[in-house]
Amino acid sequence: MSRPSFYLVDDAMDMTQDNLIANVADVTSEKTQTWDVSKPTTGIGDSVKRTEDERFVVGQGRYVDDHHFPGQLYARFVRSPYAHANIEGIDISYAIQLPGVVAVYTGHDMLADGVGSIPCGWLIHDAEGNPMAEPPHYPLAIDKVRHVGEPVAVVIAESLIEALDGVDAVDVQYEHLDAVVSTEEAVRPGAPQVWDHVPNNICCDWHLGDQVAVDAAFQMAKHVTRIELTNNRLVAAPMEPRAAIAIYSSSMQEMTLYTTSQNPHTIRSMLCNTVLKMPENKMRVISPDVGGGFGTKIFLYPEETTVSWASKQLGRPVRWTSDRSESFLTDAHGRDHRTVAELAMDAFGKFLGLRVKTLANVGAYLSSGATAIPTFYYAPLLSGVYRIPEIHCNVVVTFTNTNSVDAYRGAGRPEATYVLERLIDKAAREIGRDRVELRRQNFIQAHEFPYATPGGLVYDSGDHEATLRVALEKAGWNDFPARQRAARERGMYRGIGISTYVEIAGGSPSKVQGQLGSRGGRAESAQVRVHPSGAVTVFSGSHSHGQSHETTFAQLVCDRFGVSIEKVKIIQGDTDQVAFGRGTAASRSLVLGGSAIVKAMDKILCKGVRIAAHLMQVADDSVTFKKGVFHTDVGSRTVSFEEVARAAYTLHDYPIENVEPGLDEIAFYDPLNWTYPCGCHICELEIDPQTGVVELIQIVAVDDVGTVVNPMVVHGQLHGGLAQGIGQALYERCVYDDSGQLLTGSFQDYCMPRADDLPNFNIAIESTPCEHNPLNAKGCAEVGSVGIPPAIINAVLDALSDLNVETIQMPATALAIWTAIQEAKARGKA
Repeated sequence: MSRPSFYLVDDAMDMTQDNLIANVADVTSEKTQTWDVSKPTTGIGDSVKRTEDERFVVGQGRYVDDHHFPGQLYARFVRSPYAHANIEGIDISYAIQLPGVVAVYTGHDMLADGVGSIPCGWLIHDAEGNPMAEPPHYPLAIDKVRHVGEPVAVVIAESLIEALDGVDAVDVQYEHLDAVVSTEEAVRPGAPQVWDHVPNNICCDWHLGDQVAVDAAFQMAKHVTRIELTNNRLVAAPMEPRAAIAIYSSSMQEMTLYTTSQNPHTIRSMLCNTVLKMPENKMRVISPDVGGGFGTKIFLYPEETTVSWASKQLGRPVRWTSDRSESFLTDAHGRDHRTVAELAMDAFGKFLGLRVKTLANVGAYLSSGATAIPTFYYAPLLSGVYRIPEIHCNVVVTFTNTNSVDAYRGAGRPEATYVLERLIDKAAREIGRDRVELRRQNFIQAHEFPYATPGGLVYDSGDHEATLRVALEKAGWNDFPARQRAARERGMYRGIGISTYVEIAGGSPSKVQGQLGSRGGRAESAQVRVHPSGAVTVFSGSHSHGQSHETTFAQLVCDRFGVSIEKVKIIQGDTDQVAFGRGTAASRSLVLGGSAIVKAMDKILCKGVRIAAHLMQVADDSVTFKKGVFHTDVGSRTVSFEEVARAAYTLHDYPIENVEPGLDEIAFYDPLNWTYPCGCHICELEIDPQTGVVELIQIVAVDDVGTVVNPMVVHGQLHGGLAQGIGQALYERCVYDDSGQLLTGSFQDYCMPRADDLPNFNIAIESTPCEHNPLNAKGCAEVGSVGIPPAIINAVLDALSDLNVETIQMPATALAIWTAIQEAKARGKA
């Protein structure tokens, strides 16, 4: 029987995964969660119905593929069938003669025109200060291909069908070469070399922490627990495939690019300054409605680069939309770590030190964040919520003949949490301690914040004991043994698992990012324009691809200015309308984008006070603003927000000598520190020993995300993250064979969770405020994917504990679990 899916909705592209879940009321908690959206209040803390849904649910969303232009052409790519091969020749003579084919271009055509390499956004260094290996990444392959699906040529035609015919007619001669796919094999002597000038396929041998101090801590230890883990490779698979349409105006010498991007300003910057080498003010990048991203739409890709260049060559619009097979082959993948970790403890279970070695696969080419995700977004989080005095992490970043690996929901933080939480569970079993009490014993205590970790982070706030306590209560932890016994009587294996986590979100100061190797800043901008009527338009550098910015950002304005939500408009995703931005990633939208909006609104109100003081003929310092009204103690006079706005533009009664007319301000917000969402996730499940099939009984998630603007939206974000974390733990894995062919190249082979795979989510928010941004926000979008995978695997192992099954790798599929059960029974008989 076919199953309903959160993901595969052919006629509902307007709804991203998180939006779908947010609007399904009966998946919210043990009791059906309902949201009162009829209240007139629209400020911070109100569950306001999403304003963007009205156009989405009636099919009026405007995605890149919905845009059409006169004279447009269609691009399709000739892609390599080999993971590693020399290109001995490309014969386009037949293809170019086909009806409708306008042009066929190769990498050498673009190179001859000066098109540059697509850059990596980070330059990291090894322990000796040597820079990473950074091979070129040309939009179309030059002389050699290094992964299946790499674009070799592009065919541009009058119609999609004619472009596809042209692709079939291009004859590429290859000399097949041996490929290396496995991360472990890549660094072994004699392995095939992805890049001739990169020995042993090592991009960078990166270290964090004091190895000498860690070794000393291990010498003092009474017990050391060791674990080997795989963090499985994942495909992001957003509902909307990647797409791009480029329109070049030869008369204006200007380019407009429509693209499915999470950060259009960064795309413009990389294209103009590095790849196409054109003035930034001559390129407009528009990212309209975007149907999900999850990290994979952050980056600059060969396809949008190629159609931009081709449009300039041909003087006509050129469009490309990925099909799902191309998405599996070429959208940046996530995770793909192999890790060995050791935890040192004293005789009483106190953590003394942690050492971790990880092999991180980045594929054949460095995507924008490829080297930062397995290093700076991973290793510093290995302290988790615990006091671990000494930590050393060695990450060997490796090239393989596979597609690029980069950010995917959580981006480094789920990998770190998985290592730590799996290791602690194993340590508890080995020393005979209760796994909850071992965690509690080593928690960073609430009074210890701010807390500096050995990984270089400073946690500003948190209460891990509180989130743990609430989670245990909601999960009925103490009553679990009775439920487990009852399940055994029914012939089922029942287990419960826990994970306590912390993640980093938002961003650290741009100056620090630069010192770490980032080639871009982290500041976010916002412009707030108050119109003469008092209506407000916000131009945000953040970008929504399912996060409900049009609602939550408007709520910030309503809360601050006291205007109704119908009078607020949010503009995003257009580099000609928004001055600057870094888009949306790392749960930065509210933390940075929202903070920039607050700063701009503060400027508006500062000016408004001066205007109001003039209108009321009182001193500036006697005026206050509250709930849409300027007040003065002098004579108890008031002036409304709308009256001040009108005065700012009509100038009939206005202090024009002292205050510039208009009510329009821009602000930049550069973070002072990362934010640190944290929490506790618990999973209870049952396993059918006859089949290995897992049934998730309950998922409890208690999260500290700081300020919550819209609880309904936050719950939707948490549901989406949990669904993706469940997918990684139980179902999803991207697999290549030894020759580099993608075995999981469609949804027939790559399994994602469906609606009936998910239980009701039992969610609670226990927030402590962030201490260093004006909204006290921490971010919420990724915490589900961070905390739940280790809780699920810990629950699986708890269910199989009587069989002495000590480890199982993600995804814990029915086959993997059934095999583990059979092997355990065979050992018992032996």
